[in-house]
Amino acid sequence: MSSLTTTERHTATASKIIQPAWVRVMHWINAVAIFLMIMSGLQIYNASPLFRSLTFSQTITLGGWLAGALLWHFAAMWLLMVNGLIYLITGFASGRFARKLLPISPRGVISDTVAALTFKLSHDDLSKYNQVQKLLYTGIIAVGVIIVLSGLSIWKPVQLQYLTALFGGYDAARYVHFFCMSAIVVFLAIHVVLAVLVPKSLRAMIIGR
Repeated sequence: MSSLTTTERHTATASKIIQPAWVRVMHWINAVAIFLMIMSGLQIYNASPLFRSLTFSQTITLGGWLAGALLWHFAAMWLLMVNGLIYLITGFASGRFARKLLPISPRGVISDTVAALTFKLSHDDLSKYNQVQKLLYTGIIAVGVIIVLSGLSIWKPVQLQYLTALFGGYDAARYVHFFCMSAIVVFLAIHVVLAVLVPKSLRAMIIGR
């Protein structure tokens, strides 16, 4: 059998499914839910700031006041929890997490970080994550679990007192929740920058190819 021509190889690569439909749908649902939760969460934070010198502009908050923000936050919470739980179950059951996120090695993370900072990191095959992506995606899944659990402990500190106690009490759970939110914001900023630098990755998350 003759080898593929350059055009044929390009066509085969372009038609390859990189992001399956279930990943794309859940990704964008999570994106909307997280966006709503962050904006409403900032409004809730403003009502009782953890840091006196830090409050957020009304232009980036949602709800208008505490009660309105809580309504938005709880609505988005259920959307995120249900969608996120289905995503986790599907990711583990299908073996996608094992294939895409493992293994992770310290040496590989350092090497790929250096390559990324010097703009030498290859993005030819979007179906395979580099070590930095594996670390970030695994980390954000862990942060997502923690922020949901800390949020539940803040929401129902009496009914879920054992969960609240795991975080060191109600006040400590608020700090955990805030710093997890901050980590998600940082992740999103990096995620958006990488999508701009590698636009074909955004295309793959929209059309799958």
